[in-house]
Amino acid sequence: MMLLAAEWGTGEVLWSMVALFLFVIWVWLIIIVFSDIIRSGDMGGWAKALWAIFIIFVPYLGIFVYLIARGGGMAERSNQQIQEANEATKAYIRDAASATSQADQLDKIATLHTAGKLDDAEYAAAKAKIIG
Repeated sequence: MMLLAAEWGTGEVLWSMVALFLFVIWVWLIIIVFSDIIRSGDMGGWAKALWAIFIIFVPYLGIFVYLIARGGGMAERSNQQIQEANEATKAYIRDAASATSQADQLDKIATLHTAGKLDDAEYAAAKAKIIG
């Protein structure tokens, strides 16, 4: 019977955890840098392609050069994208909350007509305006 876990010492487990942590950090850096390259509006398509090729063929050097050259603007571009998404969400919510259907509008003018606040001519004109 083989006891694999018994062969590992505390130091080996610790170094394995450190190696896994560094690998996850490396993959995360690659994802962040590629997303920043794609999201960057101040670079043209060829510049984006060259950065991507540089990072693919020389990954360690490419990532570190990108972080040195363009790392300062990464947070600004990320914050700008978050603000744009937030504004778009707020605009959608405002539009969805303020939009009323034709049935709601017809019900509202029918209630006003029944309450006597609209006469027959005003009710007919409002109804014709809603229906189209």
